[in-house]
Amino acid sequence: MAKFNYVAMDGQGKEKEGQLQAETEADAIKSLKDKGLFPTSISEAKDGGGKKAKKGSKGRKGKKGGGLGSITIGTAVIPQKGLCAFTRQLATLLDAGLPLVRGLRTLERQSTDMIVANIVGEVADAVEGGQTFSEALSAHPKSFNRLYTNMVRAGEASGAMETVLNRLAGFMEKSAKLKAKVKAALVYPLAVLVIAGGITVGLMVFIVPKFKLIFSEMLAGEPLPQLTEFVISISDFLKERSILGIIGLIVFVFVFKVVKKTKQGGRLIDMILIKTPPFGGLVTKVAVARFCSTLGTLMSSGVSVLNALQIVRDTASNSMVAEAVQVVHDAVKEGEGMSKPLESTGVFPGMVVSMIEVGEETGALPEMLARIAITYEEEVDNAVEGLTSLIEPVMIIFLAVVVGGIVIALFMPLIKLIDALGG
Repeated sequence: MAKFNYVAMDGQGKEKEGQLQAETEADAIKSLKDKGLFPTSISEAKDGGGKKAKKGSKGRKGKKGGGLGSITIGTAVIPQKGLCAFTRQLATLLDAGLPLVRGLRTLERQSTDMIVANIVGEVADAVEGGQTFSEALSAHPKSFNRLYTNMVRAGEASGAMETVLNRLAGFMEKSAKLKAKVKAALVYPLAVLVIAGGITVGLMVFIVPKFKLIFSEMLAGEPLPQLTEFVISISDFLKERSILGIIGLIVFVFVFKVVKKTKQGGRLIDMILIKTPPFGGLVTKVAVARFCSTLGTLMSSGVSVLNALQIVRDTASNSMVAEAVQVVHDAVKEGEGMSKPLESTGVFPGMVVSMIEVGEETGALPEMLARIAITYEEEVDNAVEGLTSLIEPVMIIFLAVVVGGIVIALFMPLIKLIDALGG
């Protein structure tokens, strides 16, 4: 029988090191799990084996020096899609019985993205050096946020890391899908606005000045219709003072971003988004779905209610929702339930408050939150479809009014000119 050195987590999340005898590495892993331990690293006991492993890790970094892989801790970021894939693959490897470090090394070798490979390798190095998995992840806050590291910490404490990682991967996939739906709802109107803006600018800069020249030659001294005068004045401004217009647009965007970063400005913009139809309903549904999904996932993974509420508050994309969650957090801290504080904020719909109250009374709050999240994700789908169907005719009418108005303004003097020539 061979000897194996191991590092494992017990049921309370404490790290334990030791040595055991087994026929194979798989038998050693099974033996540790039978004892209620979750192995994070296991290797056959050999003289100098640990040193060789560390030397090999350094060689990996040296080989990548100067490229993308040499980016230091905290600067490289794993993209959302890559993070979902990494989490799902690691959960699969752990579920198959591989130790944590071996699973990380496998993903490091298989990754085709040098940034992902480098970060995963650094996490594996840290775990081999004695840190817990959650501690190693927290060294990369731009890739692994508080929600991710806290769920991993809960998985370490419960000894069900693969379950937590699967749940986390599912949560991230749902979150990414939700964002994609909201973006899809905004792509169409933005595309139409860009096309309409391009057509309008083209007509104003290139076509209207030619008509202006015709009018000045053929209708000299005669007054033009007010609509025509208005269109020509806008054309003159765009042609002669286009630089001022571009500078004004840049200044507006800059001021908007600065104001949005301030606490009061960001709150005002978020309040307008929630209160203004038709986008307000969609923003509220997305906020509710994300709140319930995040809180339910955290609580199901073993994270305490107060800690989970803090994470939900910090990851909320809307300041109004963040303030509402803070109110709930303070109330729960004082020993109250969640439903009454949620109702007092006025941000969450009454049905959501009622379902959360039922979940608290029955002791099945995480399951109830998951049901609410599924319901509101379906409502987001319906809202996106409804918004798209509403925006389409509005954009068509907008285009017809803008372009048609310019055409009418140009043809009104021409009709007058034709009548004069005919007389």
